[in-house]
Amino acid sequence: MPDRFEKRLEHGPPVVTDGGMGVLVSSAVAGLRCPEEANLRAPESVVSLHSSFIAAGAELIETNTFGANRHKLRSQFLENEVAAINETGVKLAREAREISGRDVYIAGSIGPLGELGGLAAAERGPLFAEQAALLEGRGVDLFMIETFFDLDELTTAIEAVQGVSSLPIVAMLTFDEDAETFGGVSARDAVERLTEYELAAVGANHGAGLHAALAALEAMGDGRPLAALPNVGLASLSGGRVIYPHATPEYFAEFAAQARALGARVIGGCCGTTPTEIAAIARAVEEERQPTAPFAAAERELVVAAHERPEDTELARMLRAGDWVTCVELDPPKGGTYESMLAVTKTLKDSGAVGFVDINDNPMARARANALMAAIAIERTCAIETIPHVTPRDTSVMGLQSQLLAAHAEGVRNVLAVTGDPPHVGDYPGSRGVYEVDSIGLSLVVSRLNAGEDFNGKAIDAPTSFFLGVAVNPSADDLDTELDRFRQKVEAGAQFAMTQALFDLGYLDRFEQLLGGWPIPVLVGIFMVRSHQLAVRLHNEVPGIVVPEQVQNRLRDAGPGAAEVGLALARELYEEAREKAGGVYVIPPFKQPEAALELLGSRTAPPSLD
Repeated sequence: MPDRFEKRLEHGPPVVTDGGMGVLVSSAVAGLRCPEEANLRAPESVVSLHSSFIAAGAELIETNTFGANRHKLRSQFLENEVAAINETGVKLAREAREISGRDVYIAGSIGPLGELGGLAAAERGPLFAEQAALLEGRGVDLFMIETFFDLDELTTAIEAVQGVSSLPIVAMLTFDEDAETFGGVSARDAVERLTEYELAAVGANHGAGLHAALAALEAMGDGRPLAALPNVGLASLSGGRVIYPHATPEYFAEFAAQARALGARVIGGCCGTTPTEIAAIARAVEEERQPTAPFAAAERELVVAAHERPEDTELARMLRAGDWVTCVELDPPKGGTYESMLAVTKTLKDSGAVGFVDINDNPMARARANALMAAIAIERTCAIETIPHVTPRDTSVMGLQSQLLAAHAEGVRNVLAVTGDPPHVGDYPGSRGVYEVDSIGLSLVVSRLNAGEDFNGKAIDAPTSFFLGVAVNPSADDLDTELDRFRQKVEAGAQFAMTQALFDLGYLDRFEQLLGGWPIPVLVGIFMVRSHQLAVRLHNEVPGIVVPEQVQNRLRDAGPGAAEVGLALARELYEEAREKAGGVYVIPPFKQPEAALELLGSRTAPPSLD
């Protein structure tokens, strides 16, 4: 039997809710670890905000418990306060209702779990259920399960709450301007999925602003009650503070009229909305204001790729055909000009012995020109294919996608996904890497761009056609981990691999045997060592590189002739690699990239292996 809230949605005017409690509480109370902590530390401020929204015309207020699940509170060392924060949140909302003398609805606010980390799927539902039970136990009238970016997590929350309560639920996702979640689920598909559940209303909250919420409502419209509680607009940062745009009350009144016309039965606001905006919404609902013009969501223009099957890169073609690949590793410049790098590359290209150059990305965690940008300059000027390294160390997933899309537009196709040297080994010991993803996650980023979508699954305007390489270290200390990570990279879409520098190809044989055969072509790294001192340093100071004792001894015993012995060692590895791999990449002596030609020679004078 429908309760009074559901009857109101069916027969009465739209219910006006409150606005952005979290932002306002954080602004009013200094030093909070999270907005929900104010329930215990500054209860009078919470009651005051609730009362101000009721005075502005809100008929529904939400408890200050959006992030008060045990998992999220644990990250703020408030796990032991989960019951107190939720129960007090309801108590304070009820106090505000009693003070106002108005019979407003009190909704228990339940948000997503936040960073899931190692949280197993089976552990998530009980966290939502625990919070819902606490909120209902103190007397909420309904639940607002809101601001979910992932549809699967939302359905998990709904099922968990319905498992412990029969109170009405308003379920809301967050959408962008294209009426899609960050995971690429359209509002239309979302509402179809949610028809499986008995919900009082479904809708959009938070997100990219009023227009985005209206676009989602238009797509969701199927006759069921809808809800719209958008942010005031796009936020920005100023002096460490989050600033929201100055949307006028008239703009919110028009939003309320549009939302009502699109089927919204619950209308309010989220982050950045204050009692001023809620008052404008309340007046528009009371006056039954009509939209000044019908709502029209702009259709997104999709660009169709010129070729359904893009041409292979030369590297991909050669590896597939079994042709021998030769590559030389370059460091981008540590200054503001490419002149020297381009001159060296031209020398390598003109030798006829070098087919490709791979480009380090801030090697040894020292700032240099960006590898993708350097690759663009090299391919444009020297007409040789590059393999730029890309690391998730220095930028976010969004930044990585931005760089990759720009490089692709400029013609770069081969990329090597690497973890990158940790920041503390370089010139910025106090800094920390970004690492929103690791090299496996970066491989997924590239593969999804190739499939025509971003990392979250949202469609992009045109797919990329990167030829994706990954790093592998057959001489790793922890072989089980290295094998597992390599398999994950292959599953993530890797199409070729480049090994860590090897001084004994027995490591390559062992790794191949443990793998059961190489699933993708491999280029072997050959480091041109010219002194015993360097060999010892590489073995002892560079993670992942093993210089066997017999190699160190040969260089030591050579004395002044160590450079010649080092070249002979490189030639031996080169010859052996021809029987075991698809090619080599040469790591030349520091600041001497042309020295790679001593190993590779030229087409007119092939290297002597005697």
